[in-house]
Amino acid sequence: MDTIIFIIKSIILGIVEGVTEFLPVSSTGHLIIFQNILNFTSDTPNYIEMYTYVIQLGAILAVIFLYREKILNTLINFFPEKLGYERSGLKFWLMIIIACIPGGVLGILFDDLAEKYLFFPVPVAITLFIGALLMIFAENRLRSSKRYDPREDINVSVKQALIVGFFQCLAIIPGMSRSASTIIGGWVSGLSTVVSAEFSFFLAIPVMVGMSALKIVKLGGLSLISSTEMLALAVGFIVSFIVAVIVIDKFINYLKKKPMRIFAYYRMIFAVIVLAAGFTGIFQ
Repeated sequence: MDTIIFIIKSIILGIVEGVTEFLPVSSTGHLIIFQNILNFTSDTPNYIEMYTYVIQLGAILAVIFLYREKILNTLINFFPEKLGYERSGLKFWLMIIIACIPGGVLGILFDDLAEKYLFFPVPVAITLFIGALLMIFAENRLRSSKRYDPREDINVSVKQALIVGFFQCLAIIPGMSRSASTIIGGWVSGLSTVVSAEFSFFLAIPVMVGMSALKIVKLGGLSLISSTEMLALAVGFIVSFIVAVIVIDKFINYLKKKPMRIFAYYRMIFAVIVLAAGFTGIFQ
């Protein structure tokens, strides 16, 4: 019975991860809160933290699956000789690397500090609320008013990649949202909403894969966990992948037509509920 309940909790968390990883609502923040609500715990040292990073990889796999043709095209046309530098895979992945640098450096410096002091429901809720206000301000002031063009492709300059990269550093704070941070950075740099969102998807591939791999190794790998815990990892990974595949497509279609502030309103409402629960002692 305990095994079944543990797996059901993993399914719920996989759904939470799949829904929230690419929406501007903070997947890490939601996982922290829902792990607390579900009392998702383990006697194996560092298992819960490892679980979080493994199921995030499931969501990242969804990006690779959905954008496989685009990724393959950048690899086939990697060198500039065929299409020129501006349309080459070399430029595309170079901009991704450049955008990864600020977050990579600051992540190494401050990630452990953030985990120690901020990975709790109440700090996450406060950040969710503040981040929502930032999203509303940025959308009102910075979002491009031009109509969506289906022929539009990701074409990012070095300056734009650096701006997005520095904004992505905000995601070190749980509750801020990597997706929200990079989209706001895209607005600041002059990118359209859809291009900003899709650039954040591709940016997530090296960022999340690299960070998750390092964390899993740092936490001791998968050698010490039980068969039930391994099953929970597999279930969470698969569920997050399936849900993320559905959510990514619908999110992009939504951004083509409607504003992003609805996610900010959700963040504010959810944050108030969590804060109220925190002050009444429901959360630890």
